[in-house]
Amino acid sequence: MSEEDPFLRHEPCPACGSKDNLARYQSGSAHCFGCDYHEHSDGSAGINTNTMLKIPGESKMDTARKISLATNQKYKVTNWFNNNTEYKVYPYFDSDGSLVGLKYRGIRDKSFRFEGSSKDSGLFGQNLFKGGGKYVTITEGEEDALAAYQMMGSRWPAVSIRTGAKGAVRDVKAELEWLDSFEKIVICFDNDQPGKDAAKEVAQLFMPGKVLIMQPEYKDAGEYLVQGKEKDFMDHWWKAKEFMLDGIINAKSLKDEIFNPPKIQSIPYPWSCLNDFTYGFREQELVTITAGSGMGKSSVLRELEHWLLKNTEDNIGILALEETTRRTTQGILSVELNKPLHIPDTVVDPGELETAWNNTINSGRVFLHEHFGSTGEDNLIFKIRTMAKSLDCKWVILDHISIAVSGMEGDNERQLIDRLMTKLRTLVHETGIGLFVVSHLRRPTGDKGHERGAEVTLNQLRGSHAIAQLSDIVLGLERDQQAEDESKRNTTLIRVIKNRFTGLTGPACYLEYNKYTGRMAETGKPEDSEF
Repeated sequence: MSEEDPFLRHEPCPACGSKDNLARYQSGSAHCFGCDYHEHSDGSAGINTNTMLKIPGESKMDTARKISLATNQKYKVTNWFNNNTEYKVYPYFDSDGSLVGLKYRGIRDKSFRFEGSSKDSGLFGQNLFKGGGKYVTITEGEEDALAAYQMMGSRWPAVSIRTGAKGAVRDVKAELEWLDSFEKIVICFDNDQPGKDAAKEVAQLFMPGKVLIMQPEYKDAGEYLVQGKEKDFMDHWWKAKEFMLDGIINAKSLKDEIFNPPKIQSIPYPWSCLNDFTYGFREQELVTITAGSGMGKSSVLRELEHWLLKNTEDNIGILALEETTRRTTQGILSVELNKPLHIPDTVVDPGELETAWNNTINSGRVFLHEHFGSTGEDNLIFKIRTMAKSLDCKWVILDHISIAVSGMEGDNERQLIDRLMTKLRTLVHETGIGLFVVSHLRRPTGDKGHERGAEVTLNQLRGSHAIAQLSDIVLGLERDQQAEDESKRNTTLIRVIKNRFTGLTGPACYLEYNKYTGRMAETGKPEDSEF
């Protein structure tokens, strides 16, 4: 660079292909900050190997940016006048401490140009500090390194990458060994998206626990100093967070949650014996209810739907894919009335029905999916999300998953259920709802079928292991519907097959169906029962 060679513009580099790293000067010469490609005014081109460099100008206090004379002298940063234009000059040194490059910044026009070879230089300021200390702070620009060093009371090293956020990973990789010699590396890049992204990319170059990332309030370290916020800078510097990959946290950050745990609201089931195992059910929980055909799933669901309606103030979403919305509504009213409305000879007084209606359905808190049979996967997920997000349903019942996948594209039921269960599990976490899913069973091995009270196991869940894996609780219903004794024939065992909340599993609860009321009430274990 000559003293009479003003900067003109930035251009694409023909060597490395960067869009604007090539600085063009009035003489016709040009230099790329990215790859050190250089075009001389005589038309020759190549890598700049100029080693006959001297730092022009002299160090002075920067009153505008509040950088002290001592700080500028420490980093050998000078102010230099050329053709009535003032430049700030930042020297770069190689690993041997030799001056190999000079970056010039026009104080008024903010233009940059580089003289020498950036390829051989270390980080700005690196030559001033031996490795192996406690802290080193990396900034995105030279001025920020000066400001950080000064605000830290000149106690710990502060260095800068050479070419901004885009070149951060490349610059840090080149000096990885020196940086890694420090106990902790504090990244203080600009408070914008490129700076945040570059900070994460740089942090991943080091072992976990090594890097702390500042969460700056101002644009950069220099802005803190300009605003007179040195104390705020140090507060944020000390509070810099240890970097972890997305999805990974340090367990020590959970101290407040452990010592002041959030209150988990559990809603008890209608039957106390089941609550002894499960402590009820909760939001963000996926409960699967499974049984063979004719085992009383619908009756259990009716009791549960009515219980939610009467014992909470929450909205309830019901997707009953094997029955009409009229039948679902009728079932809830039946529980309220203690009368099976679906039986033709059941007699109900109109006034009694009106009261039951006003006490349940007329609350406006029950939302039904009006569709018979299968529905598309995305449509089903959309309906549940709508119930949760738009209709504020806190509890949703899907009956049942087998028919939900029967109309989906594809002929592999297992894969379809895997995919749907994964989406349902994600939806539960996303929306915070409590979701009850009904699943059918495969026939058990051996002569005894579920209609004769065969025990329900996880491996009998129809179609997919994902149902068992992704459910928080799995409840199996068992009943010998062919037993000679009527009481035994009408008694259903609820078996807790999986219980992520407490870990308690096994036979939990016996419910007896009353054909006159249509209700299921808690009862004792039937005599001579095998289950």
